[in-house]
Amino acid sequence: MNDPSSDEFYIKLKAQLADTSLWPNKYLYKFIVPSDDNKIQQIEDIFDNMGAVITTKQSSKGKYTSVSIVVQMKNPDAVIAKYKEVSVVKGVISL
Repeated sequence: MNDPSSDEFYIKLKAQLADTSLWPNKYLYKFIVPSDDNKIQQIEDIFDNMGAVITTKQSSKGKYTSVSIVVQMKNPDAVIAKYKEVSVVKGVISL
């Protein structure tokens, strides 16, 4: 995947979201983080009070945890804003 910290990545993502979905709509976020309860909690807190359905699954060796979040978002800008919020969590990989 392209570098999610670059503006070009977000411009392309916004165009894709606008072209492929009617908004508001449910959106699936997927993140991989080192298996650290604090980091997982940081991500969960970003989506707190939004009615998000959050599932986590540890890797086979337990070193990483995948965090999947399904949440109703109002538009592509809102989706991107959440990616940017999550990007400050150290070690997170956005899928």
